[in-house]
Amino acid sequence: MDRWTGKVAIVTGASSGIGAAIAKDLVKAGMVVVGLARRVERVEALKSDLPDSIRSQLHAVKCDISKEEDILQTFKWVEEKLGGVDVLINNAGVARQMYLLEKGNTQKLREVMDTNVMGLVMCSREAYQSMKNRSVDGHIVHINSVAGHKVVDFPQLNIYSASKYAVTAITETMKNELRNAGTKIKVTSISPGGVRTEILPEAFKTGEFPLLEPEDISNAVLYVLGTPPRVQIHELMIKPVGENF
Repeated sequence: MDRWTGKVAIVTGASSGIGAAIAKDLVKAGMVVVGLARRVERVEALKSDLPDSIRSQLHAVKCDISKEEDILQTFKWVEEKLGGVDVLINNAGVARQMYLLEKGNTQKLREVMDTNVMGLVMCSREAYQSMKNRSVDGHIVHINSVAGHKVVDFPQLNIYSASKYAVTAITETMKNELRNAGTKIKVTSISPGGVRTEILPEAFKTGEFPLLEPEDISNAVLYVLGTPPRVQIHELMIKPVGENF
């Protein structure tokens, strides 16, 4: 991680769970971190978990990544205040409890796709432009899901798997575009199994299923970022021991 000391990382969905763990660990690793969230006060509260000497390296910024205007304003702020972004962690994601074919579910369907797919793409686009304009060999990491590789038969998982399958395809597309553009920018998809977070579907909260902790995914982010410039971890799947799907 030495190459990233003092560099700027943006973490979406940093208010809780995986995003909060990643934001704190990147600060501890020496990065300047911009934690994005709709509940920005929760990102501010993360500073209390950090040593006094590095708390100022965490910046809390209110941003709803389902809204393009929020994304553009945020990346402009990062450019003006911090010089640009070197690492982007696309962690923000939502799940809505419903059935895919349920009557009147259009708004919930759009919320999932706008955040999990469009928000991820737009943040990646703006991060890429920042990296390209400054000739930075940056790194974009998507927090995907095992549901992006296999459709699991859980009630009311609805369009969530489709949104994560899209992330799998987007990772492939970005890899091709970054290579064809002649850049050394890396893109990585990290696909966890069940993780103990607020987004966890109700079906997983019975105690019947083994779960990962947010820190397990944050450790994986540190691993992929810490690889030498010649190494690109394209896909990293992480499952809890005993997971049966």
